[in-house]
Amino acid sequence: MTATMLAGRLDVAKGAFAVEEVPVPTPGPGEVLIKVEAAGVCLSDVHLIEGMLKPLYLKGDKVTLGHEVAGTVHTLGEGVTGTAVGDRVLLQAGETRDGVVHTRGVDYDGGWAEYALATATTLVPIPDELPFEQACFIPDAVSTPWAAITATGAVRPAEAVGVWGVGGLGAHGVQLLRAIGAFPIVAVDPLPAARERALAFGADAALDPADPGFAGLLREATGGRPLSVAFDFAGVAPVREQAMATLGEHGRLVLVGLTNKPLTVTNGTLVSYLRQQIRGHYGSEGQDVVDLVNLVRGGRLEFSRSVSGTFPLAEAARAVEALEHKEGDPIRLVLKP
Repeated sequence: MTATMLAGRLDVAKGAFAVEEVPVPTPGPGEVLIKVEAAGVCLSDVHLIEGMLKPLYLKGDKVTLGHEVAGTVHTLGEGVTGTAVGDRVLLQAGETRDGVVHTRGVDYDGGWAEYALATATTLVPIPDELPFEQACFIPDAVSTPWAAITATGAVRPAEAVGVWGVGGLGAHGVQLLRAIGAFPIVAVDPLPAARERALAFGADAALDPADPGFAGLLREATGGRPLSVAFDFAGVAPVREQAMATLGEHGRLVLVGLTNKPLTVTNGTLVSYLRQQIRGHYGSEGQDVVDLVNLVRGGRLEFSRSVSGTFPLAEAARAVEALEHKEGDPIRLVLKP
């Protein structure tokens, strides 16, 4: 093992990203060194590089990006039990420190590197049949929509649900809604390829939000029912207004996609009369990731269609560019050290 490694580092103060040679970290007590096999490229990483998102608890100006990480256990720190060198694992996207949630690859070094440090309690074992490329993004691209659906949105079987934005989060949202029995699932996206993907992932209908007949097509898709839950996975202000207008009594609008734009409610009186709710959502809990891995292990879920492309770690900047410009309309791009 060499003394240095490649790592995709962001200088937060300067807004500069580069793949650099850095020392291989040494695990301390309670820590594990992971040999990274795959790391997801998330839109949040793009937002960090752009400066739209800022670390809250980062010590210093530089951080190794990457909160979606899978690999094998390489070295155990002092006192670590319950895992062994060679174990296949994914890493939770963050951890609680002194009562505050710190995010991997944001508030401390993440997995866009050849090796990554992890607190032993953040390791989740994965089965041999789950490829690293598919395992790495479960802690965000899958667990975030899962938690939005099951916890924040509290979707029940047979509820009519809308999904706005069928990208990295929305595509999994459609798949997961299908798994829990929502019906009908109506996907909404301006891109024809995204609408086709939504149908392939289990949507019952896929609509163009700019279609002049949108309202009538939605009524047709739901059999005349208003939506019980609408998910904004796009993080686009006009989406939220359109989605809000589709809800019925006690309807819930769940905001998953991130935007710094104002949220406008056109008809506040109607929202109050129908007792509708707007619910913000962010991330997931550790148990959500464990549950999802168990569902994969049991054959209930699989994510082979979600890997849109892989890049060598050395070309991380190129992967960021591809995601930023939505080249090929990717679900998830993955870095391979």
